[in-house]
Amino acid sequence: MDTSDTTKPCNRGWPLVLLPLPLQGHINPMLQLANILHSKGFSITILHTRFNAPNPTNYPHLSFLSIPGVVVDGNISVSSIVGILNFIEYLNDKCFNPIKEYVFVTSVADELKLPRIVHRTSSVSSFLLFAAFPVIRDMGYFRRYSDEAFFVLSQSYEHFFAEMKSEALVKGFEPLKIKDLPKFLTSDPEGPFHKYFHASSSSLLAQDQTSISWLDKHPHNSVLYVSFGSLASIEEPEFLEIAWGLANSKQPFLWVVRPGSIKGSEWLETLPDGFLERNVERRGYIVKWAPQQEVLAHPSTGGFWTHNGWNSTLESICEGVPMICSPSFGDQFPNARYVSDLWKIGTVLENGFERGEIEGAVKRVMVDKEGTEMRNRVMNLKGKVDKP
Repeated sequence: MDTSDTTKPCNRGWPLVLLPLPLQGHINPMLQLANILHSKGFSITILHTRFNAPNPTNYPHLSFLSIPGVVVDGNISVSSIVGILNFIEYLNDKCFNPIKEYVFVTSVADELKLPRIVHRTSSVSSFLLFAAFPVIRDMGYFRRYSDEAFFVLSQSYEHFFAEMKSEALVKGFEPLKIKDLPKFLTSDPEGPFHKYFHASSSSLLAQDQTSISWLDKHPHNSVLYVSFGSLASIEEPEFLEIAWGLANSKQPFLWVVRPGSIKGSEWLETLPDGFLERNVERRGYIVKWAPQQEVLAHPSTGGFWTHNGWNSTLESICEGVPMICSPSFGDQFPNARYVSDLWKIGTVLENGFERGEIEGAVKRVMVDKEGTEMRNRVMNLKGKVDKP
């Protein structure tokens, strides 16, 4: 057992072991949950891989235990839906034996009769969609996706639902229906988690705090914040379309360009000569990573161009910020449709990254009457979230 980086705070309460997937969108909510559970009196141990390991010094009240021998293959790509699911399968395979030593894998938990809970970081509505994949495919709605992508994704959810089904029924009890749920809640729901816990200390990337001082210089609701999360990558032509769309909109913008997120480039070198001087220095600010919760909560932030990961979508709603939606994979697509079509607090870029459509979307959200109406609706949602 490798305990070289284990922290050992004072033990108190019932022990719980938490194992996040080593990706930013999973580590953040898991650490937020850990803090909430710790505040309720539980003793928390975080199991983690060496890949994307959280910094234990930021959480002196939690214990951390590294799983030895887990090395991520440099050839595994997480830039596509197939790559991400293959990456998860890779981790499941490579981590089984090390995790088994620490008694936290499904089969081991069952063998030792340890209760286990799955912490899902996606939106609940996405389950309905993914469960209906075979029907949706047969209706012809997956024409844009390769057979490989559909097979990998549908297989992953078939396995998930098959496992869940084995525990869905308890002998002697009728199946629980959604309408019955309020009867079984013993206390009010808690969340969103990020409202209880500041996420900057759980960031896997160095956050550029100058983005906040830059926002301080701008008027209320005037800046568009642009960030596509910690995983998504784009092609060079798409990057240039984004750059020109932002420049042509004539609106102030804070743009997160994660190093390595542009295929074939390190950072900004693909921008045309003079582009930064002519188009960015006067209106925009580009950083490698930003403290997102602080940015969204800043009074100068008036819009959020996002990939619609559930964490980002929730954070935007909680701060009353309307969205421009560019989903990439998974539950980001239904999340974006809820934002644009159901809640009407944002707009979707229907044709990918095209400078004219980008310019129009930015103006619609930041300048036009439609954007004001979106802002009013998202503020109403924020009010519901803030209600005690």
